[in-house]
Amino acid sequence: MVTLVGAYLLAPDNSSKAAPAPAPPAADAVPGAAGTATPAPGGTDAGGPSASSGAQAPAAAPSAPAGKAAGTVRWEGPLAIAFADDKDLDPTPPANSQTNADNDFGVFDFAGPRLRPERGAKALVWETEGSVPSYADCASAVATQATSEDIAAKAGMVVCALTNDGRVARLRIKQMNGDVGHPKGTFDVTVWNKA
Repeated sequence: MVTLVGAYLLAPDNSSKAAPAPAPPAADAVPGAAGTATPAPGGTDAGGPSASSGAQAPAAAPSAPAGKAAGTVRWEGPLAIAFADDKDLDPTPPANSQTNADNDFGVFDFAGPRLRPERGAKALVWETEGSVPSYADCASAVATQATSEDIAAKAGMVVCALTNDGRVARLRIKQMNGDVGHPKGTFDVTVWNKA
């Protein structure tokens, strides 16, 4: 200790000189990635607000898994709905639910074949000739115009729908057949994911 104090006292006076700036701390390298640095707390690299190595901060993770965002297709394909074989459009693929309250649509024949929204489901006929409604078209239409009323069904008709679980769907009627006691409809169906 005496030697250290003596060395300090004998050293030339450096008080008029500015002390050298301390070297910036070395950034820890990301394993496996040469030339990149781990950002210091606060979102900046150790060297300041802008990274000198050209590395960019990683992008934020999406809030919903890919393919699950509202308006993305949940299921698409042909579907048959027959009398006493109602369909729930919410599972993939749509199916007859053993829990009857889950089924969304049925068909029957009363003065002609009909598509019936059931148990809280709603629908409306898309009236614009020659156009196939998109998710946005159907979502807007069902929000303001859809009802639970029966729809007189015929081949070529397009129906926008809202399931009892809140999913928007589009049903294009390919054919309606069968007899009065056992009608059957074949549909091209698209069901979209909900928000």
